Amino acid sequence: MAVIERIAITGDHHGTAVVDAFIDALTARGIAVTDLAPRGHGVIDYPPLCAAVGREITSGRADMGIVLGGSGQGEVIACNKIRGVRAGLAYSEFAVDISRGNNDANIMVVGTKVIDERHSLTLLERWLDTPFKGGVHAQRLAQIAAIEQEEWATH
Repeated sequence: MAVIERIAITGDHHGTAVVDAFIDALTARGIAVTDLAPRGHGVIDYPPLCAAVGREITSGRADMGIVLGGSGQGEVIACNKIRGVRAGLAYSEFAVDISRGNNDANIMVVGTKVIDERHSLTLLERWLDTPFKGGVHAQRLAQIAAIEQEEWATH
């Protein structure tokens, strides 16, 4: 299992309330955290936040990322627009197991309007502890990467 040393985290106006709890859980495990969450009031658009976390990963400044939003749906879409990002929506233990174990997700997206803080922190622990299985799943990730390359080559 790959060692996770650095995680970038952010949250929109729905997610900022739990960012600090996530940071506390991560630092308690000895993980360095890059906090990209704005701390202002009012509505905070998530697409630029998702891009910022994705770019932390693709640049090598972070091993993984966490995005906290309302439903998490739009955040997953925005994160996955960054080439090399594999964002998974963490709404249950099963979803976490699949996103990490089968899809080697490098960004965990949590919908804070969907699951409460306590459950989201339980899912975080599971996400951090679930290794990528490799094997046939690595072959499928290579196929996804090939699609990504084709899309970039045609534009």
